[in-house]
Amino acid sequence: MGSRPFWLRLAAVIVSGLLVVLLFPPFHAAALVWIALVPLLGALWSLEGKRAGLAGFALGWIGGMVSNTLQFRWLAEVSWVGALVLPAYLALFWAAFGAWAATWGNPWRARRTEMVEGNSLADRLDPRRGDGGTAAIVAASLRTAFCTAAVWAGLEWLRGWLFTGFGWNGLGVAFHETPVMAQSADLLGICALAMPPLFFQAAFLQAARRVLRTARDGKRSTRLDFIAAACVVGVFVIYGILRMSTEGRGDSLRLRTLLVQLNIPQEAARMLWDSPEIHMAYEDETLKALEAIRDADEKRLKKSIEKADEGEITLRSPDWVLWPETALTGRILRAESGAWGQWTENEVTIRRVMEGGSFRLIFGVNEVEAEDHGDQLVMKEKPRFWNSIAVFSPEGELTAYQKHHLVIFGETIPFIDSLPFLRKIYEQQAGASYGGSFTPGTSFATMPVPALDGTVIETIPSVCFEDTVPRLTRKFARAAPQVIVNVTNDGWFKQSAAAAQHFANARFRAIELRRPMIRCANTGVSAAVDTLGLTRHPDTGRPQVITDHSGSTFTRGALLTELDVPLHPGATLYSVVGDAGVIVVSLVGLVVSFLTRRTPLPS
Repeated sequence: MGSRPFWLRLAAVIVSGLLVVLLFPPFHAAALVWIALVPLLGALWSLEGKRAGLAGFALGWIGGMVSNTLQFRWLAEVSWVGALVLPAYLALFWAAFGAWAATWGNPWRARRTEMVEGNSLADRLDPRRGDGGTAAIVAASLRTAFCTAAVWAGLEWLRGWLFTGFGWNGLGVAFHETPVMAQSADLLGICALAMPPLFFQAAFLQAARRVLRTARDGKRSTRLDFIAAACVVGVFVIYGILRMSTEGRGDSLRLRTLLVQLNIPQEAARMLWDSPEIHMAYEDETLKALEAIRDADEKRLKKSIEKADEGEITLRSPDWVLWPETALTGRILRAESGAWGQWTENEVTIRRVMEGGSFRLIFGVNEVEAEDHGDQLVMKEKPRFWNSIAVFSPEGELTAYQKHHLVIFGETIPFIDSLPFLRKIYEQQAGASYGGSFTPGTSFATMPVPALDGTVIETIPSVCFEDTVPRLTRKFARAAPQVIVNVTNDGWFKQSAAAAQHFANARFRAIELRRPMIRCANTGVSAAVDTLGLTRHPDTGRPQVITDHSGSTFTRGALLTELDVPLHPGATLYSVVGDAGVIVVSLVGLVVSFLTRRTPLPS
């Protein structure tokens, strides 16, 4: 397996695993994305012999296990089993990359000396054939860099799709606070955003090795591949600058939304406040915020009158009020006929809050299947349950969206009927009884919600982790004024990095579709995000995130946010082609690496 000791390769992949951890909250060391995988690639490419693929698989898995265990250590707040099992599973995608990079994708493995060049498709695609001049060297290096980036991106897509998927913290998410680079997510999505740093690192490593080797002989070697890779990165930077300078120039509507976050403590799925306390808190916090807004408007009007200011005064009453996932403890009954009803505690709270204005109230709630019994709705004997978003109008009308993407072991447990021990594991880990799985929703219709001026805005609904699933959010994109609305509850994981990581992944949906986003959490990150993925206020530039005086998002409070919603939003490349783009690119990289693979020398 090469002259280098195995422990040195092991150390290299562990270093890469640790560097990748630093890219994401709570560390935010985004600059490391340009070097983080260099040690991993060096270790994998140095492997030789018949067992290189197996060794690459093992090294990749170790690096992935280190990285994912530390990234997602917050899972231990709910389940120590999950905190071990999920990283072990996610590490398999690093392992698959390791096996590929050590074999088909390895630029440092020699051909058999007896291999004769012909005119096969593989030979025509392989730029190493011929006299080995500068052009051939550069072409071979860039081909390897492209294949490396494409295969990594493809594996990120695969882990975000397979078995319902877990796509958190792909390499491109490192750019969540680097807006210039983040803008390219609207091309082929967040998975493809991993390609520029991988392409750059692969080209850099090949050029560095070549330069070091020729330097021993007092010769100079070409660096054109590294320069070309830097230019490619420059193209993405220029694209980001142009996007940021042109985005938001069309006609738009100013949407004001009041976000209310209570920071209710909980143990796994169990809220530590009782039902009356929760309902009273939503009433008090919402009405207090609405009163403060009215007082501020009155002061501005009075000041304008005193100064005889004839300019138009814009009142800041909210169009919408947004509460988080499963905000109220009562359920909504839903019959096939379309009839609906709700628990009395919900009715009382909603009626009291709606007295504070003419806004639409949007909140997370559980729906349960019911049937008509004359003038009454009665829950079915074995009902279906949905995790939903409900919209109440001032006239008492209700519309709802039922969540599609259910979280495994949180909202559904596969095979629980045939494997009853899974129920015991859930109840032991979650500290609550298992009440059955939610039913996934089936509709991809948007939810039209009017603003105060009567303009209808189509909401792209998402519940909990659905805002980290780009292929789902994309299905709601329409050529109309739209806002992504997310309600979530990251309180399961207490004051860990889970909430910040969730938000870092979610804000790319606003970039991919060029639709602004508002999101409200029980605790974690409640914020407004514009079409550039930024939380800035359109006028003042101030952050639109609920925080306390120290900047922590784990707090109770309310915030009136403002977003400019494009009235005629365009279609992005990602909204048109979806994940097909990154799938095709990754398959091309895989096929090219196979056709131009190097056969190892006999051991």
